[in-house]
Amino acid sequence: MLGVLIFSGSLPATRIAVADLDPLFLTLARATIAGILGAVLLAALRQRKPDRDDYVPLTLVSLGVVIGFPLLTALALQYITSARSIVFIGLLPLTTAVFGVIRNGERPRAAFWAFSGLGGALVTGYAFIHGGSASAEGDCLMLGAILLCGLGYAEGAKLSRKLGGWQVISWALVLSLPITAGGAFLALPTAWAGIGMPAWWGLGYVSLFSMLIGFVFWYRGLALGGIAGVGQLQLLQPFFGLALSALLLKEAVEWQMIGVTGAVILCVAGAKRFAKPLANKPREAGGMSRVPCPASAPPERTVTER
Repeated sequence: MLGVLIFSGSLPATRIAVADLDPLFLTLARATIAGILGAVLLAALRQRKPDRDDYVPLTLVSLGVVIGFPLLTALALQYITSARSIVFIGLLPLTTAVFGVIRNGERPRAAFWAFSGLGGALVTGYAFIHGGSASAEGDCLMLGAILLCGLGYAEGAKLSRKLGGWQVISWALVLSLPITAGGAFLALPTAWAGIGMPAWWGLGYVSLFSMLIGFVFWYRGLALGGIAGVGQLQLLQPFFGLALSALLLKEAVEWQMIGVTGAVILCVAGAKRFAKPLANKPREAGGMSRVPCPASAPPERTVTER
């Protein structure tokens, strides 16, 4: 839950930052700052290097949550409101669960998909009804961001069982550092005087919390509780984010949001209950459960004395 709370502030902070900062520079700068901190942590705590077969999953994590999701959301926020972009996050549990099935072999029960789909439908419907003016460009960018983020979450969760939660995101950031640092240098702003302090605060938040600290809690939770089950907590993220948008961006919070939030909480509870598959019970040919019987004792021998 701590990871979800931290991530809830990501889009409002990004919205504030892109008011004065270029989306490409924001994406590369946040990854560079977090990557340097991750490298310091890995070196200070003497963490072992990933194995050779870990580099493909780490690359997918980098593609999904280090570069893909931050860049696409920053671009989307130039076309759509913060509230509209936040509610798209309600689709993340579905994409995370799908990639968990594809990549990690998880098999939730049918009821899980029903509750998850209902929760996703609720937040999606809320987005289109209350999200303000529509923008095809912004919506498509957000959908792409959600797909990449789901992939990064699923890959990182699987790898965190082996490397650890904060180690996974730190190594993904370090592997991306040559690209992100070089790109950030090339994309440096030309007019520093026009960048307000709120934009720098937004950059600081997404660099420290969204890019590093939040993943420490998030990947650990996914590894312990399962990608499908814990991933449903993301359905609450849009509403935490909307509350922050109301405080930071002065956006109105409507009563409908409270009602939808309650319904989504019920969907989260239902999805978590059915996230794990039923244990297979052996059955006889006639359909009856097979009950093991104790072995019969061998017959006693009668010894005749001569």
